[in-house]
Amino acid sequence: MELVQQLLVASEKLYAHLTKLPDDKERDAFIIAIDELLDARGEVIEQLQAQTVDPLKGHVLQQQLLELDKGIQERLVKVQRSIKDDMQQLQTTKKSEQRYTNPYAAVRVMDGTYFDGKK
Repeated sequence: MELVQQLLVASEKLYAHLTKLPDDKERDAFIIAIDELLDARGEVIEQLQAQTVDPLKGHVLQQQLLELDKGIQERLVKVQRSIKDDMQQLQTTKKSEQRYTNPYAAVRVMDGTYFDGKK
């Protein structure tokens, strides 16, 4: 199989994998699979770039590969945004939990003493 065909197959696998976002329980396996598919696709792209003549230029599959690449990039941004939102939600949850367990942490008063702010 020529390299352009391999690139098309690798891109289609990655695109198909990115079609659905997993639940929280399956996210780690989903990200690992994305990483493996990106590595496989990257190896094929490196082999294509190592050639002296650009095999994609004027190829029949060039337009299809460009559309797949655009779709892959959009879906990777969605996955990244989803992960980023979950991380922000986790940080917010941690902060609110700390405020609940120690509500007086922000208060700067020493026990039994009074500081006069006017001088």
